[in-house]
Amino acid sequence: MKKNVGNVDRIIRIVLALIMGILYFTGTVGGTVGLILLVLAGVFVLTSLVSYCPIYSLVGLNTCPKDK
Repeated sequence: MKKNVGNVDRIIRIVLALIMGILYFTGTVGGTVGLILLVLAGVFVLTSLVSYCPIYSLVGLNTCPKDK
């Protein structure tokens, strides 16, 4: 797997995951929507940790800086 998620993208994903987790665990969002947000937060954390997003590969996106 070649990295395709840059540092800024990783930070944004982690921040969004934290917000989604807070919304779920404080009870602001619940039910099915809350579970979907929680799963999405997990995906964001996982993709930011491994610096690889399969959807980016499918559409040809790459937010990593170019090697010089």
